[in-house]
Amino acid sequence: MESLDLTKAPPRSPYAELGGLYMLARTIDKIRATLPGGNLGAYQIDGFSRRMLDALVIPEDDLRAVIALANTDDEVLAWVRKHGDTSKIAEINAGLEELTVAQRLDRPDWMAKYPVAKTLPPETKLLRVLELDDEMSW
Repeated sequence: MESLDLTKAPPRSPYAELGGLYMLARTIDKIRATLPGGNLGAYQIDGFSRRMLDALVIPEDDLRAVIALANTDDEVLAWVRKHGDTSKIAEINAGLEELTVAQRLDRPDWMAKYPVAKTLPPETKLLRVLELDDEMSW
């Protein structure tokens, strides 16, 4: 896949499902931004992407190598299904979806990174915060 410049456009929504999994499409975009010629900008792999990769038991470097050679998301998904623990997709999605602003109120570093969170009700899902942050940035 070609590299991406995430200073020009955001990655896909954290809710954009690929193979029924939240964050996979967004993670593919962020990893594409780490390929030669790409630019990750203010985004990072640590956080939700890392949480998803750890739950799938997929090393980031292995996925990066596959993404670099793949032509489509479907090729990456086929590899993830073959090499990752996809038996827990519903559990992984639930784990990502259960996180709320209330759980980050005591983390000034996180709140500073996502200032929109300060304006939201505590029960707002963190995945929604990511979407809103992207919308406000573009």
